[in-house]
Amino acid sequence: MLILQNRAERPPKAKRRQTRPIFILTHEFHPQKGGIATFTEEMALSCSQQGFDVEVWAPDNGGVMSDKPWPFKVRRLDMKGTQDLPCLMATSMEIIDKRRDLRRAAVYLPEPGPISAMLYLQFFKAFQPGKLFLTFHGSEILNYYGRIHHRLLLKRLIAKADRVSAVSSYTHRLLVSRFPEAHHKTVLTPCALRSDFVGTNHQKSANQDKVVILTVGRLHPRKGQSFILKTLNLLPEHLKPKVEFWMVGNGKHTEYQKELQRLVDHSDITVKMLGQLDDVSLREVYKQADIFAMTSLHYKKSIEGFGLVYLEASAHGLPVVAHHIGGVPDAVEHNKTGLLVPPGDKKALAKAFTDLIENPELRKSMGQTGRQWVGKYRWDKSVDMLFGHDDLIIES
Repeated sequence: MLILQNRAERPPKAKRRQTRPIFILTHEFHPQKGGIATFTEEMALSCSQQGFDVEVWAPDNGGVMSDKPWPFKVRRLDMKGTQDLPCLMATSMEIIDKRRDLRRAAVYLPEPGPISAMLYLQFFKAFQPGKLFLTFHGSEILNYYGRIHHRLLLKRLIAKADRVSAVSSYTHRLLVSRFPEAHHKTVLTPCALRSDFVGTNHQKSANQDKVVILTVGRLHPRKGQSFILKTLNLLPEHLKPKVEFWMVGNGKHTEYQKELQRLVDHSDITVKMLGQLDDVSLREVYKQADIFAMTSLHYKKSIEGFGLVYLEASAHGLPVVAHHIGGVPDAVEHNKTGLLVPPGDKKALAKAFTDLIENPELRKSMGQTGRQWVGKYRWDKSVDMLFGHDDLIIES
């Protein structure tokens, strides 16, 4: 029997919960390489996988006609993907043009390029997004703080943001020490392995009897390749013939590359400069290595905010040797997944190398622990920390 119910007697209609779309604005994205590009790509992927409507604004992909089959929309902007004025203008003009789409959306600025563009647009009410989220990696904090007008502008922008994130404990401490406005709204969103990451079972070639120390990163003073090479030449004489040092990466710092070449030419250690490798070739190199090393240093206002490559090395089963600096302790657990030494201490670094070179069981143990360690870092956790507080729900 059909029962008719008076309007006044009917239960109230439940509010419909609608999720805001997420616009991710970035100057670093595929096909660019590097930690920030990977971070932005993986955060976008994880947001999309969790059901958010995602649109990424990214630089032109170098003239490549086809793009990766992303599960979200990618709007390619006419810019190179740097932090120079033309790129800032390109991002600003797109924000102005799409301002109506942004007013009810969540706008996520995951790196310094788009943050710099928003520093000035924040004064115009017409360009205010529905929700605003920011991520800081490290070096940009010092750069903004070092210029008084940028410092004041960023203080205001952070105060307006709904949530701020930092990629490591160190970056978090650095941020709130310079910009206290971020203290009560900052969460940690650390890096994790790439979603397409493929490790190896780390079985060395049977004919390889040398201990291979591997470093992967752009050739730049901050990455510390020259410091490793100088330290390896201080190893005990009986160990030097047993060691090879392999460098993967390239760079644009001409003077530093000249310095590296001079060190290689006069080294007592066998050195291989392998250049930039594709993923397949890099996996083969990891498979032949025994120890991973990257001794990052603070260089001018450039710091190591996290270090995604440390996680990749651990996932390949390699013990890590690194400096106890910046966000590195978040990526390397001392005496468990690797050995951390004070920055610039060649004696301590040489001892760390000696301990691992002479002790295959220690290398194996740290490598196995590292494989388990990297599992604690997941992109979906970082997305939950940044967006998982009902900030994206629109009640209607």
